[in-house]
Amino acid sequence: MRIHIATDHAGFELKEYIAGKLREGGHEVIDHGAHSYDPMDDYPPMCIACGEAVVADPGSLGIVIGGSGNGEQIAANKVRGVRAALAWNLETARLGREHNDANVVAIGARQHGHEEALSFVELFIGTPFSGDERHQRRIDLVAQYESSER
Repeated sequence: MRIHIATDHAGFELKEYIAGKLREGGHEVIDHGAHSYDPMDDYPPMCIACGEAVVADPGSLGIVIGGSGNGEQIAANKVRGVRAALAWNLETARLGREHNDANVVAIGARQHGHEEALSFVELFIGTPFSGDERHQRRIDLVAQYESSER
């Protein structure tokens, strides 16, 4: 599977770890930055680029990482067509995919150790959307609002 990934300085070390593990597992990982540690960088450009790439690459998924994951999720969700879910445990990682067909997962590097964060990513990637009519209906309502002119 092709997986897009992005972070700022706060998640740089975790991004490198997760990207390496995903590549070892046979995934194609596309890194949208940060490409080096810079304590003064800002997450929005990288997270938006990751979200845009996921939308332009059907069937791919994305990972955005920061200190808490909150800002990264917000930035990614500004991209039309992105459904980014903040995962803070296995259940939220699974439900993001299963109920919301999330195509991007956000993770807080300052909130979780490497192995725990990787377990969220692996579960997110491995969980299919349920296809349940009520979940699809809700996704469609959000997409309808997103595409409407206001």
